[in-house]
Amino acid sequence: MELLTYIVEKGLVLIPALNILGALIKNIEKIPDKYIPLILLVFGILGAFGILGFSVDAAVQGVLITGAAVYGDQLVKQLKTE
Repeated sequence: MELLTYIVEKGLVLIPALNILGALIKNIEKIPDKYIPLILLVFGILGAFGILGFSVDAAVQGVLITGAAVYGDQLVKQLKTE
């Protein structure tokens, strides 16, 4: 089961955008790392609303998109450490 099969094609553009936003937020020393996924979740849902319109489906897409972005980032980091 792949996460990306559940994300609409229009929403895929938000994944790299959230990765870039996460990298920018990580450089802000006043924001602890533990809050970055929550901040990205807000932006992911708002981005999905912007692309798909205001609906429950768009909110779910925002959660899935944010999950894919955060999971992908963590997967890359974990694979680099051995």
